[in-house]
Amino acid sequence: MKPFMFAPVFGWLIALPTHAATIAMEDQSQLHPAASPVSATFQPPQESELPDNAYGKLVRQGYALFVDTKRLAPQFVGNGLNCSNCHLDQGRLANSAPLWGAYPMYPAYRKKNDKVNTFAERLQGCFQFSMNGGTPPAADSPEVTALSVYAYWLASKAPLGVELPGRGYPDVAQPAKGYSLARGAEVYKDQCAVCHGAEGQGQKVGDSYVMPPLWGKDSYNWGAGMHRINTAASFIKHNMPLGKGGSLSDEQAWDVAAYLNSHERPQDPRLIEGSIEKTRVKFHANDGVNLYGQTVEGVLIGQGIR
Repeated sequence: MKPFMFAPVFGWLIALPTHAATIAMEDQSQLHPAASPVSATFQPPQESELPDNAYGKLVRQGYALFVDTKRLAPQFVGNGLNCSNCHLDQGRLANSAPLWGAYPMYPAYRKKNDKVNTFAERLQGCFQFSMNGGTPPAADSPEVTALSVYAYWLASKAPLGVELPGRGYPDVAQPAKGYSLARGAEVYKDQCAVCHGAEGQGQKVGDSYVMPPLWGKDSYNWGAGMHRINTAASFIKHNMPLGKGGSLSDEQAWDVAAYLNSHERPQDPRLIEGSIEKTRVKFHANDGVNLYGQTVEGVLIGQGIR
């Protein structure tokens, strides 16, 4: 069986295509699941448990697509991101929206689109918003099928319909005094810019991002969940800076989340009649804490980048 993960870092990196190996390095630099008391609650299966048959092959395909989405599914990705940029450790890491915590909870009602969503529909939403991909792949497409099978395999030992510890990005309460863009700019400069660039542009090796862009044309769009300051703060608090999750205070996490989400990014694909205000009222007014459609320092946020 050809190794593709969970072996010593360089072993599975060598097994990947060069492109995938380069991108996956960002996740592996902070993989220490045994050190996390939360991850001890549930452990997804190991490679040694994966059968060497058609099922195992499809799991591998889903894994490759998960860590190298931009290259393997370019027709469905309109920015510079991969699934593994928001779901660290190949979708295995607790408190980073692990796939093993998500798959067993679907079908589920989602307020975002006011309907009961299958897991396939949830993946389609990721392509449309987080990946800024326009028309997402069909529910029965090879891409959605492979990703679904990979998620199923990671969750195959998890109880059905049970919210496991480490699922999602655990909430971080907004500080009593609120957030500050000015403080967030300082946190970003001190803690984030070394990886993501002074202008949030990320870092590339050749044509591929090895550190994801946090705003601008190659980042997530205004419809993505990460545009919510509260969601970004929760992800940042538990996972950033890379390899030092939990080192920022709640205030710092909220401040820097607000700072990066005060910058322009691709337009919400649900834009109503070209109107930011109509789109804000329908989709953003009650969608967590966000700046879409608000004026910040004299600039209307949400105009979008083509």
